[in-house]
Amino acid sequence: MAEPKGKRQKTCLPTCTFHRPLSGAQVKQNYPLGVEEAVCGLITFFYEVSYRFQALAEIFEQDDVALPRVAGYFHKITQEEEKNAQTLLDYQTERGGHYCPRDIQKPRSESVRNIRQALELTFRQWKTAASFLEELCALSKTLADPHTASFIRKRLLVPKIEQIKVAGDLITNANRLGCTDDGRVSFGEYLIDRLQEELKTPA
Repeated sequence: MAEPKGKRQKTCLPTCTFHRPLSGAQVKQNYPLGVEEAVCGLITFFYEVSYRFQALAEIFEQDDVALPRVAGYFHKITQEEEKNAQTLLDYQTERGGHYCPRDIQKPRSESVRNIRQALELTFRQWKTAASFLEELCALSKTLADPHTASFIRKRLLVPKIEQIKVAGDLITNANRLGCTDDGRVSFGEYLIDRLQEELKTPA
C-alpha cells in the first residue's frame, strides 16, 4: 500500500525534514518517501558519529595522554561508521532515492579526558544508533517496504549490537582496573591500552 501523500509517520529518527524527490530522478522501486527521508537523515547521523570518534582518537594521541592502542581503536571505529554511512548512501542510490548533504559541525568532545569517559560516550552513541536502526526497520515494515527492513537488520543492526556488547565489556574491565569517569587518569588505563584484546587492530 502506497504511503499517503503529504502524511508522515511519527518517528524519533533523525529524518531529513527538507528532503524532496529530485526531478528527473530514476524510477523508485517501491521506495516510500518516509523511508527515503529516514535513510537520508541516518546517513548524516553516521557521518556525525564518525567525526565524533575521530575527535576521541585525537584525544588519546596527545602527548599528555598517549594511549596509542586506544587511539587506534577509535580510528578503527571511525572508519566503520564512515562505512555505515556509505552503505546507506549506496542503498539510497540503488533504491532510486537521494542524499541531501549537510554541514557537519565539529563535535564537542573536549570534556573527555580518559578511557572511561570515552567508552561511556561510545556506549551511549551506539545504543542511540541501534535504537534508530530498529525504528527504521519498524517504519519500513509499516510502510510496506520489507526489503529495507531486512537490509538494515542484516547489514547494520546486527553488527551494531555486537559493537555495543564489546563496548560494555570494555567498560566492565575498565571498572575492574580502577578507571573512573571523574577526569582522573589512572594506571588502569595504561593496562587496558597494553593488554585489552578488543583494542587490537588488524595489521
